[in-house]
Amino acid sequence: MDHAGDEQELRLVSRALGGGLREAVLSVPDIHCGGCIARIEAALSALPGVDRARVNLSTRRVTVRWREETPPPLRGVLGKLGYAAHLQGEEIAEKDTVLRELLRALAVAGFAAANIMLLSVSVWSGADPATRDLLHAISAAIALPALVYSGRIFFRSAWRVLRHGRTNKDVPISIGVLLAFGLSLHETATGGPHAYFDAAVSLLFFLLIGRTLDHAMRARARTAVAGLAALAARGALVLRPDGSHAYLPVQDIAPGMTLLLRAGDRVPVDARVLEG
Repeated sequence: MDHAGDEQELRLVSRALGGGLREAVLSVPDIHCGGCIARIEAALSALPGVDRARVNLSTRRVTVRWREETPPPLRGVLGKLGYAAHLQGEEIAEKDTVLRELLRALAVAGFAAANIMLLSVSVWSGADPATRDLLHAISAAIALPALVYSGRIFFRSAWRVLRHGRTNKDVPISIGVLLAFGLSLHETATGGPHAYFDAAVSLLFFLLIGRTLDHAMRARARTAVAGLAALAARGALVLRPDGSHAYLPVQDIAPGMTLLLRAGDRVPVDARVLEG
């Protein structure tokens, strides 16, 4: 990564807050739990010059304030933690593919869980050993592709953080599902009486329900936030000392300026009403 170019780009999209402070907002799509928030805030806050780092889980954005003239290596640090970061304003293509992927994984897990559960009922009803072993083998054949396809939602996330020597909530989920499947596969291969393919796939199914609903609700929240942001005023008409008028963008409006607002205009900055 070109760190010098990255710092220049970060400075361009940041805004001055006064007192030597600057602020930038980064989009981090892989944030999905409290552990991610604590990890990111701790790592960024420890950087020299960083005054504050805050994560918004609903919008999956990180707001960072720093004091140094040179921006801190925010994207580099996030990359080392296993999180891809995008500067605010960069378009992330195909945002809805995540929801479509979750829905497909949910459908596969639900179909597999229902069929394996039907086979398990026959085993629980007292099937003879030969029939039991056959039903276990069929359950394994159904569970394996379901775990590969639907479980990758959790396995991929777990592997990403494990590669960087860290953990998240998907790590114990992945371990539990794989252990249940592995133990069941061993029982099936050795003719054992117990197999837990139904538990492994059903666990995935219910976890995916929660993950899908969580993603859908956050997507709605992000849409609402974007709608509110779109309502914000981009500038205002400024009355100059010589009596002339000039329309200035919000970032160029300084304390002490006099703004002219018509009825119904949006107020772009904190101000006092002088008249009207």
